Amino acid sequence: MSQMPQQAAVSKCPSCEEPLESGDRFCGACGYDLSAVPARPQDSPTLAMNGSVPAPGSPPDGVDWPVAPGAESSGRPAPVHLPTDLPGTDSGGSALPPEAPHVPQQPPLPPEPPLPPQPPAADVPAAGVRFDRRQEPDEYPLQAPDPRLAADPAVPAPPAPAAAADGKVCVACRAGRVDDDGYCENCGHAQPRERDHMEQESGPVAAVSDRGLRHHRNEDAFSVGHTALPDGTRAAVAIVCDGVSSATRPDDASLAASRAAGECLLAALPRGTHPQQAMHDAIVAASQAVNALAEEPATAREHAPHQNAPACTLVGAVVTAGLLVVGWVGDSRVYWVPVDRSAPPARLTEDDSWAAQMVAAGLMSEAEAYADERAHAITGWLGADAYELEPHTASFKPDRPGVVVVCTDGLWNYAESAEEMAEAVPHDAAARPLHSARVLVGHALDGGGHDNVTVAVLPFPAPPQGAGSA
Repeated sequence: MSQMPQQAAVSKCPSCEEPLESGDRFCGACGYDLSAVPARPQDSPTLAMNGSVPAPGSPPDGVDWPVAPGAESSGRPAPVHLPTDLPGTDSGGSALPPEAPHVPQQPPLPPEPPLPPQPPAADVPAAGVRFDRRQEPDEYPLQAPDPRLAADPAVPAPPAPAAAADGKVCVACRAGRVDDDGYCENCGHAQPRERDHMEQESGPVAAVSDRGLRHHRNEDAFSVGHTALPDGTRAAVAIVCDGVSSATRPDDASLAASRAAGECLLAALPRGTHPQQAMHDAIVAASQAVNALAEEPATAREHAPHQNAPACTLVGAVVTAGLLVVGWVGDSRVYWVPVDRSAPPARLTEDDSWAAQMVAAGLMSEAEAYADERAHAITGWLGADAYELEPHTASFKPDRPGVVVVCTDGLWNYAESAEEMAEAVPHDAAARPLHSARVLVGHALDGGGHDNVTVAVLPFPAPPQGAGSA
């Protein structure tokens, strides 16, 4: 019987060096034909890397490796060389650029554990030491909260600072106590004043006052309220005052005048006093309250002998069923805007000002007078150094529902004519007086906000049948 050719005894595949078992004709890993394996030579030739066996007499691996000088070239196999031992060339025969050494990539570092919560450091000055704000900057950067503490609910939040004994805590650092001068003892931040922005709603009437964008304080003030007349009908009251900036303590003057006039009206109307007479008496009471502010000790006048006495202007309105009463001293105004806008709006007051006098005397047109730099010089005000007090009052009987706008020149400077004011008043002002007052203040701020802005909005109800026209 014929026999299979004797297979060369090899223990590993010449191609992939995978271990072989006795009798294998092909490599189980790479499929190499084991029958083509030649008999083991006497020496130790270099195995081919591509699985082929070099021909007898050919250089190992098919490469004519150079022989080092003085080395034997026969009887011993050529030394093994790596491909990187010889310089390579590109397709044009030029030498290849040197290859940058390979730097093993470092594994990414594990994330750092979250920091434990740290209580805020309160930079409180020592007892008896106060900041010299002349050497401190106007603004102080505040430390932002740690986002890791806010995001991780398991980490407890730092303890809240204890409230100051008088309840006034700095709005900036939330840690320091507010001093009597309005500055934080911890960070020195100036605190917002209570009168920088004020809003109040009382029954059907609402008012808003804002410091504006240019003044450092709000020198306006207002008083709103509502009460019942002896016949059971309702009455709404609004008083708006504007402090005279060239006088001393104008903010105190406007506050005292508005409170005195408002209290006088709300006390007189329920007793049956006619609204127009009540308005006159309220202006007189406001004048007396402002005059009282000028009663300073002689020592105070010695230090400032040329200061003017506290002074302010005043304008007010009383709305009852079928009757509208206005009163004023100075250049603050009252406007009438009908709800349906079918009838023209109107300005119900005349300014006590240089411009108004020029127009009344026929010396200048209204446009020319109010374009003059002396236009806002007032000729009437409340104060101890004012001329003879002349309260102005007037009454109207509108024949349709509308809204009454009582304001300082901080608003009407940006809506001077009655038509411009009517355009600025929202159409739903009678139903939303507080919203409308906010809109009007915003109109002045959008226009530049050069002065304090105060406005009160009083809805005028539909008059009863038979009421006369304004």
